[in-house]
Amino acid sequence: MSPGMSEATVKEFADKFKIFGKWSVDDVEVRDPGLKRYISLKPMIMPHSGGRHEHRRFAKAEVNIVERLANMFMRPGPNGGKKTKALKIVRNALEIIHLRTGENPIQVLVRALENAAPREDVTRLSYGGIVYFKAVDISPQRRLDLALRYIAQGAREAAFRSRKTTDEALADEIILAAQNDNRSLAIRKKNELERVALASR
Repeated sequence: MSPGMSEATVKEFADKFKIFGKWSVDDVEVRDPGLKRYISLKPMIMPHSGGRHEHRRFAKAEVNIVERLANMFMRPGPNGGKKTKALKIVRNALEIIHLRTGENPIQVLVRALENAAPREDVTRLSYGGIVYFKAVDISPQRRLDLALRYIAQGAREAAFRSRKTTDEALADEIILAAQNDNRSLAIRKKNELERVALASR
C-alpha cells in the first residue's frame, strides 16, 4: 500500500482482502505481548505466499498465521506438498468454528495459539559425564511454532481411524484450545512441557 493512501482507502483495501474473502482481520486482537510481533494478520484473499519468505531468516514471522497453520498439514505422508488440500481443510475448519461459536474464527484461532504456546522447556546440560535437565524460557517464535504443531497434531490424531473428518477435528481442537480445555491435545502437551520444566528448575 502506498504511504499517500487515505484512511478510507486503506479500510476499503483491508475489507476487499479478507481471509478466504470472508473474515476480516481488522478487529482481531493479540493479547499476548510476546506473540504479538510473530502472529501475522496481513489481510489477503488466499493465504498462499508461495514460500517467498524462505530466503530470509526469521521471515516466517511475516507469513499470515492461517497460511502457517495450513503448512502444518503438508507434513510428509499422504498430504505432503498438497497446499490446496491443506488450505481447504483450514477453510472448512474456520467455517465450522464460525457456525459453532458465532465469533470471528481468526480471533478464536489467535486465542487458541496464545493458550497453547508453552512458556518453558528443558535443555540437557552435561557436567563431567553427568547429564541433567535445566528449565529454560522459550523464545516467542518457537512458542508459536510449537503451538501450531500441537494443534495440527491434535487434529490429525483425532481424525485418524475416526468418523470425524480432519476439518471437524481441527475445528474441535482450535475451539477447545481457545477455551483452555484440557481435552485439547495442544493444551495437554503445553501443560506437560511446563510441568517437566517446573520440576527441573
